[in-house]
Amino acid sequence: MLDFLGARLEAGKVEEDRLDKVLTIPNALSALRVAGVPVFLWLVLQPYFGNPSLDGWAIALLVVSGVTDYLDGKLARRWNQITRLGQILDPAADRLYTIATLLALVLRDIVPGWFLALLLARDVFMTLNIATLRRIGYGPLKVNFIGKAATFNLMYAFPLLLLADGGDAAAHFASIFGWALAIWGAGLYWWSAALYTTQVRMLSCAAPRSRARRSFSN
Repeated sequence: MLDFLGARLEAGKVEEDRLDKVLTIPNALSALRVAGVPVFLWLVLQPYFGNPSLDGWAIALLVVSGVTDYLDGKLARRWNQITRLGQILDPAADRLYTIATLLALVLRDIVPGWFLALLLARDVFMTLNIATLRRIGYGPLKVNFIGKAATFNLMYAFPLLLLADGGDAAAHFASIFGWALAIWGAGLYWWSAALYTTQVRMLSCAAPRSRARRSFSN
């Protein structure tokens, strides 16, 4: 019995050590994505400042960001390198790219301001959910599949909307598909927030009962 408990404690310590790691390849990829945000903004805002367009480089950087977004999660799971830092960096990079890209597109009059406000309102809504989780003693929940699908749609929509800032036939088709992905992505974005809120409400309702049981047992 003591051997079993010792093994469980040792396993728990190993798990904690793994989660506390910082220097991993998936974390490096996530950090690289975060570092690319100001570079992307500088590239995509050149026409706003009256300089020649560098949209091709901006789109290439978005593609690289999308590839690293796929790789960091896949490698973290395959190599058993899921860490607390990675759980923070990965969604943070997604949010930063989403907000930075939308801000740039609004400044260049490619996307209306209300679309940016719609997605920012969702992030504020999610911040309230996270505050509720902290109040009842929980950390942030895992990003659900709907949330990942929303990010996927938005990340494909933004390059197309950049390509749509032209006057040829290709720009027309890029605008159609870009807006289709953007609207679908925004819908999924809010849907994932609704699912997250449902989970938070369930945990919030269960928390008083759990505390009551602990008090009764003591």
